[in-house]
Amino acid sequence: MPKLKTNSGAKKRFTLTGSGKIKRHHAYKSHILTKKTKKQKRNLTYAAILNSADVKRVKELILK
Repeated sequence: MPKLKTNSGAKKRFTLTGSGKIKRHHAYKSHILTKKTKKQKRNLTYAAILNSADVKRVKELILK
């Protein structure tokens, strides 16, 4: 049986932490930034932990 390939898109978007959680970046930070407040843009800068409902689906993509 051949080896399974890691999903290239998921590989670029998610990183695995040392404790096994999955880190992700926020959306809505790439363009049309003039109408967003400073606070909103600042809060979108930092990474977030993936919701527990999505962990199984993403792990299947990045841990192959």
